[in-house]
Amino acid sequence: MKTTLLLLTLSLTLFSGKAQTSTQQEGSRFPQKERTVRIMSYNIRHGWGLDNKIDIDRIGKLINDVQPEVIGLQEVDSVVNRSGNIDILQLLSEQTGMHATFGYSILHDGGKYGNGVLSREKPLAVHKISLPGASEARSALVVELSKYVVINTHLSLKEEERVESAKIISEWAKRYDKPVFLLGDLNATPESEPIKILEKEWQILSNTKQFTIPAPNPNKTIDYVLGYVANGQTYGKHYAHVIDEKVASDHLPLFVDIRLKTDPSKVMRTIPYLQNPGKDEMTVMWLTNVPTRSWVEYGTDPNNMTVARTMLEGVMVANNKIHRIHLKNLKPGTKYYYRVGSQEITRYSSYYKEFGDTVRSEIKSFTTWSDQQRDFRVLVYNDIHSNMRMFEKLHDYVDDKPYDLVIFNGDCFDDVEVESNIMNRLLTYMPSIKSDEVPSIFIRGNHETRGEYSLFLWDYLGRMGGRSYSAFSLGDTRFVLLDCGEDKPDDHIEYSNMNDFTQHRIDQAEFLKVELKSNAYRKAKKRILIHHIPIYGVRPGSYTPCADLWIPVLDKAKEKFNISLNGHTHRFRVIEKNEFNNPFPVIVGGGNREPGGTVMVLEKKGDKLTLQVINTEGETLLEKQL
Repeated sequence: MKTTLLLLTLSLTLFSGKAQTSTQQEGSRFPQKERTVRIMSYNIRHGWGLDNKIDIDRIGKLINDVQPEVIGLQEVDSVVNRSGNIDILQLLSEQTGMHATFGYSILHDGGKYGNGVLSREKPLAVHKISLPGASEARSALVVELSKYVVINTHLSLKEEERVESAKIISEWAKRYDKPVFLLGDLNATPESEPIKILEKEWQILSNTKQFTIPAPNPNKTIDYVLGYVANGQTYGKHYAHVIDEKVASDHLPLFVDIRLKTDPSKVMRTIPYLQNPGKDEMTVMWLTNVPTRSWVEYGTDPNNMTVARTMLEGVMVANNKIHRIHLKNLKPGTKYYYRVGSQEITRYSSYYKEFGDTVRSEIKSFTTWSDQQRDFRVLVYNDIHSNMRMFEKLHDYVDDKPYDLVIFNGDCFDDVEVESNIMNRLLTYMPSIKSDEVPSIFIRGNHETRGEYSLFLWDYLGRMGGRSYSAFSLGDTRFVLLDCGEDKPDDHIEYSNMNDFTQHRIDQAEFLKVELKSNAYRKAKKRILIHHIPIYGVRPGSYTPCADLWIPVLDKAKEKFNISLNGHTHRFRVIEKNEFNNPFPVIVGGGNREPGGTVMVLEKKGDKLTLQVINTEGETLLEKQL
């Protein structure tokens, strides 16, 4: 039979009331997992219940309880005498707050009778397919939404007409490059010929072991939700359920929860960013928009790379959106090529997993450090706060020459109340500094400790040695990084008795004692101390716990630092050696307002180490040989 395609000019697209969310809390009657799409089907018998009552409200209440994103309804009356001349779909639209689309199959009893679709989203397009039906005309209602298409139908009672209808519907589904779902009363049991034909190109998503008719004592399944798979689509089926509603219709309603594949272009959230650099290691981090399993492919030959994954006690760390792969046992002073890969996980259950597309980044490279490295260029930022425009302006002044490392010295991720406070910074910093080829290190300032989401900040950033303070050698230069914590006492009312930076600073004093006696520190040609809050030259009466704990340790060191780089005060300042009994020069960076913002450039050539400080006007405020 020739397929007839009609633009449904008489379709009803209504929206009334406030749309309800499609993702429900675990305590609801029908809990739903995050990022799943709930698709429902129900033959409503024109609202005529088994109690011989026309009751549209109870159908609407059931739909509201289930909260599907889309529902296909069969046996729908529109202003038909037998159902009281009401427009059933419009009433349900008003009750549920969903868009209504109606496609009639026949004119009947003064009105129209056919199929209806309710959707949270306004349809992009609507069509009607004429299907075989000698004794009663049949049709399928096609509703295209932004991410998927639904085809809702009520097939003939005759086997041969159902077989032909199955073929016609499958041909129609081939037109789309997005997921297509078939919903409805197919008048066919799972083992029948029409279903076997459909299963060649469709996947049954509903639970066929749960019978759907007759409602009081169901003994067979003829209602379905299927997903078209012949176009390469896959579906992570999380839940399929037939609802035990024995009165509202002679059919039982059913729904499925499905996780759709994400468009490959939308899987990655950030470019890779390199963390925790060293002579024989590098950590590669990146974020995805959806849960994935992820890995790094790396090697000295871009055509022959090894795969590295993160395993935790025998199990791959996966089904997450934040990815951290630590590459170990690398060769010092060696150029490595790498790319990251992520494959979306659409279903992660105890005994079964389903996956979406695999996405890989471009091949990039990094070079490990070595003891023989004498030359480097390091950029240091502080107190950017949320002024991303100022950061980009500063970075333009120093991006003209290659650099080996970027250090963010505090208050560059400030007052982290929500995840977007982290992301807005990351999505600016990382592309600007070319983070997929240049490693970066983050030091906490006092503002990084503030805000509800600050507890998760380190999930997004790397910590050298797993701590917020550390030491490392870049060639023959030793860097020591400290974390000053907050700028007020632990018992300050703002902290609600939830801080203990006192102990954190004591721990660092002990760390500093060990570091200053280490071979790596003592044999270094140059030594650089970096922390956010200055400990020298502070105003009398200021709160100075770091100074009280750390200065006595620094005074006892036989080999002194060449320079200390700080921030916090939002005022560029140079404190020369011995000006405040400081055994080395102290440079304090500017703040987050133009023209006072600064970037520091540490550049080493052979034995010569220089520090340059540039402001937002591009002026060189300081050029000092160390």
